[in-house]
Amino acid sequence: MTQRQLFLTHVGQTSEAPLALEIVKARGSNMWDINGKKYIDLIAGISVCNVGHCHPKVVEAIKKQVDEYMHIMVYGELIESPQVAYAKILSDHLPPTLNTVFYTASGSEATEGAMKLAKRFTARTQIISFKNSYHGSTQGALSIMGDEYWRNAFRPLLPDTMQLNYNSFTDLENITEKTACVIAETIQAEAGVLVPQNNWLSALRARCTQTGTLLILDEIQCAFGRNGTLFAFENFYVVPDILLLGKALGGGMPLGAFVANKTIMDSLTHNPVLGHINTFGGHPVSCAAGLAAFKVLLQENLIDSVKEKEYLFLSKLHHPSIKAVRSCGLMLAVEFENFEFNKKVIDALIEQGIFTDWFLFASNCLRVVPPLVITAEEIITACEKLLVVLDGLK
Repeated sequence: MTQRQLFLTHVGQTSEAPLALEIVKARGSNMWDINGKKYIDLIAGISVCNVGHCHPKVVEAIKKQVDEYMHIMVYGELIESPQVAYAKILSDHLPPTLNTVFYTASGSEATEGAMKLAKRFTARTQIISFKNSYHGSTQGALSIMGDEYWRNAFRPLLPDTMQLNYNSFTDLENITEKTACVIAETIQAEAGVLVPQNNWLSALRARCTQTGTLLILDEIQCAFGRNGTLFAFENFYVVPDILLLGKALGGGMPLGAFVANKTIMDSLTHNPVLGHINTFGGHPVSCAAGLAAFKVLLQENLIDSVKEKEYLFLSKLHHPSIKAVRSCGLMLAVEFENFEFNKKVIDALIEQGIFTDWFLFASNCLRVVPPLVITAEEIITACEKLLVVLDGLK
């Protein structure tokens, strides 16, 4: 059997028609398939490879850590230097109240841990999220997902949850003294890059403070320079009580985290003890990779060019078939009339060596979230090929 046949037979599938591209190499902003065809990657593993694929310093850090030790026991009584070093540098670059990192193996697990932490600390049960929000696919995260299509088949889900309208000031009145936490994406990604408007995020922060509710900001997709600042909430002068991280946190390795003040985080140490644990969260190899990637992000000043690259995309993305382009840094949604047209565009772009896809809650929008190391030349090439494809589909 071919690799494709083995893939379709033995690997669990998420759709009835996977792309099944056989990728054998990835470097920087590019990938190559088994036939040697090169693709400009406009997805970055869905906001994972912010410093590019296989950055030499990240690869070096992984090899060095593998030579020392791999898995020993990530939670318990052992001090592991990659965990400690990464938690310290993250805390140094966050507001003083966000000073304690609880590692997980994924963004979904970070959501789950933060939900437990909020309920434990506040002794409340209600969790509020927003329509068209995505926080993961596990049962708890699915319970607060803001789209009924994706969760209805898996009911019953967690009780005492509520979804409000993002950017709605009047809906904030639903946050009360019974609410344990409000979970919001700082930038709604899967909704097609929706940005907080008219100081709405500040109003959300104020309402949470007024009611003693913990504000959880989900930056699993949008942290680490994606939106032009190290963390997206810096754009809006709001500080959450708990911050969710994942994807780019691991520099290409699996890693998630929720970050809070130590006073809040210590709620998980008693009544019951071991209030939240996992097997692979904060894996030393993942932490070594993430720490190296974080240093690359800072030392190579990758964030400084994000806005310039965003504007280059925006200057090129003009065509009668494009209904709108929404962006916040190197997170862009190119809107078309419907999903059917968008899918034709995606398939044609892949044929042209441009790899992209669509958004869960905005399937008529083309996803553009490339590695931050993407060059101006690669941006121009990708945009030119998109315009050629659109001309052919008119």
